[in-house]
Amino acid sequence: MKKIQDSEVRWGVLGVGNVCEKKSAPAMNIVPNSKLVAVMRRDEIKVKDYAERHDVPKWYTDAKDLVHDPEVNAIYIATPPHMHLPYTKLAASVGKPVYVEKPMARTFAECKEMVGICEEAGVPLYVAYYRRALPHFVKIKEVMDSGAIGKIRTVHINMKQVIRPDAVVHLENNWRIDPQIAGGGYFFDLASHQLDLLDFFFGPITKAKGFAANQAKAYMAEDIVTGTFVFENGVMGTGNWCFTTSQDAQIDEITIYGNIGKISFQTFGKGEFALEVDQQEKQLFHLELPYHIQQPLIKSIVEDLLGSGKCPSTGRTGARTNWVMDQLVNAEFLEL
Repeated sequence: MKKIQDSEVRWGVLGVGNVCEKKSAPAMNIVPNSKLVAVMRRDEIKVKDYAERHDVPKWYTDAKDLVHDPEVNAIYIATPPHMHLPYTKLAASVGKPVYVEKPMARTFAECKEMVGICEEAGVPLYVAYYRRALPHFVKIKEVMDSGAIGKIRTVHINMKQVIRPDAVVHLENNWRIDPQIAGGGYFFDLASHQLDLLDFFFGPITKAKGFAANQAKAYMAEDIVTGTFVFENGVMGTGNWCFTTSQDAQIDEITIYGNIGKISFQTFGKGEFALEVDQQEKQLFHLELPYHIQQPLIKSIVEDLLGSGKCPSTGRTGARTNWVMDQLVNAEFLEL
């Protein structure tokens, strides 16, 4: 796999929207041996404004111009999911590594095509499932791998949110609930993080069965999903997601049960988790989250590209998450 021959990763960003204000792109100038050199957005006023505010030397309104810029040697695709496949094709066609936002694409079929394109071109493909690199989730994995809660038996996701969840940014044109753009609704936007995190903890899910429906009819996408799944290592799990619940019923919790204890945490909360082991006092852990939430993952990508480290979130792992979501939503979509 061809990576980068230079001593520095010079990023070009396609689609500098909200995610690039704080979460991701600014970290590219903080990570060692990394620099943000060009940004692109179709709206000239907005892209010029972004470049000026973030001190980015070059800006474009055409994706092809940015991708063909000889100074740019890595591409970050920060658009909604419907553009991930075509922009991945564009970047791979000129031999430049790709970092793509999550979910990786609208469907597993699109993900497979992206993986195939990049492998054929010999360029790395990474996905912005940055929770794989956040300190408290890395610590949770270490605790489980140490045997602190014994043999892992089951894991359970319980997520209830109001019709406009606090966990997402609300835009005038809310593409997150337009299946033609996003692949689905808030389930695809939020549950993708949870399912990918569990893949990081336990490995691939090999079986999944679910039910989905649009109960409230507030938008076109599914607003409730339930499902069961089995990991390759034998761990079993369940998920229950509802995005039209009451204010008081809101919850974001994942609980992992072993044969001698359990771990519980929020996916979208602070850097905290609780460890409970038989005959021991409950322990609470708190690790600080980085100001730029994607910085640890971007650091791992830069190190991977320069040959000094390894990134935990690749096109193949990202595609597995889309496969699970497809199974849970499309297995049986109920017309209510």
